[in-house]
Amino acid sequence: MNVPLPQAGGRNPGIDALRGASILMVVLHHLALRIPLRDTALGDVLPRRLLNALSYNGYEAVFVFFVVSGFLITSHSLRRWGALSAIDLRAFYVRRAARILPCLLLLLAVLAVLHLAGVPFHVIDGEGQSLGGALFAALGLHLNWYEGRTGWLPGGWDVLWSLSIEEVFYLGFPLLCLLVRARALLVVLLALSALSLPLTRAALAGNEIWQEKAYLPGMAAIATGVLTALLVQRWQAPPRTARLLRLAGGLGLLAVPLYGRELWASFGNGYMLVLTGSAAMLTAGLQADTGGRPMRGLGWLRSFGRLSYEIYLTHMFVVFALVALYRHGGSDVRAGFWWYLPLLALCWALGALLARFYSDPCDRAMRRRWLRSSAMDAGGRLAVAPGPLNPGRE
Repeated sequence: MNVPLPQAGGRNPGIDALRGASILMVVLHHLALRIPLRDTALGDVLPRRLLNALSYNGYEAVFVFFVVSGFLITSHSLRRWGALSAIDLRAFYVRRAARILPCLLLLLAVLAVLHLAGVPFHVIDGEGQSLGGALFAALGLHLNWYEGRTGWLPGGWDVLWSLSIEEVFYLGFPLLCLLVRARALLVVLLALSALSLPLTRAALAGNEIWQEKAYLPGMAAIATGVLTALLVQRWQAPPRTARLLRLAGGLGLLAVPLYGRELWASFGNGYMLVLTGSAAMLTAGLQADTGGRPMRGLGWLRSFGRLSYEIYLTHMFVVFALVALYRHGGSDVRAGFWWYLPLLALCWALGALLARFYSDPCDRAMRRRWLRSSAMDAGGRLAVAPGPLNPGRE
């Protein structure tokens, strides 16, 4: 049985909060690498396990993003075209380009200027690396491979590794759906991809950077989200089952950062399936909760989720600025936790300004120019196309 998907323009507060929690973990991770939270005065009063969980799980948070991205973009495609085999290639790619390109091109322009000006933290000086090579890799959606071959890039460039994986997946995804018109066969192929995650990571153990940033592991997480959307379309979870999915998924996502070492000792690379499977269960449970009221006090987290693409691309500018001030002020690590509060406020503010005055207007203008009028919703407005790390801001 096909279950009606949410109407265009609707949001799921729970999924917004999940995206917000994920981007929060990424932002905290990048500051904690430079101002270790466990070495601040908080280490005297909070368990080290908790501080480590908050500080060093940005990579895992990106994989949660991948799952949510696959889920939401598939859900939106099913809502627009009824079936994945009926995807309009032109419309799909225009929506992706309108969401991705404006921010990406602006970021690359700013990063190039900072590199040429010799600004600390932004100069590309690794062996075998160059500004031209980094630009080509970012625009060619293989910056992850470029880093795997040449080493880490400066932080502002490094965040683009996940964009390379997502966009390569979504270049091929609609083509696969049109070629494999049998839903059962598509599900089998996606399931094989989703379950391959531990194997593809294990096969790349000789190169730490490439193991983290290779295409196949990230695509496996996205495929998990696609499968979840296909399941939700066919099966409406009863309220009790939805609550169990939310509970199991939430506990699983808490277990990975809190007990990652134990999970690694027990399952090796299989612990990543605990992560992606838990994200899938929580997403499905949250999607089923369409009538509940948003939890109070989490509006700020949902806002982080809706701005996650803009925050993800720009947060390193804030991180580097605060680290420079921290070092200029004497690098008092005991008081270092105070830098985390302005970090979150400034990252949100920068993302909100970028969305309001640049990315959203560019998005609307490009879709009005390149999409047919039939793509408009009943109110005569175009819904914002899904984007990486912010899939489906409507």
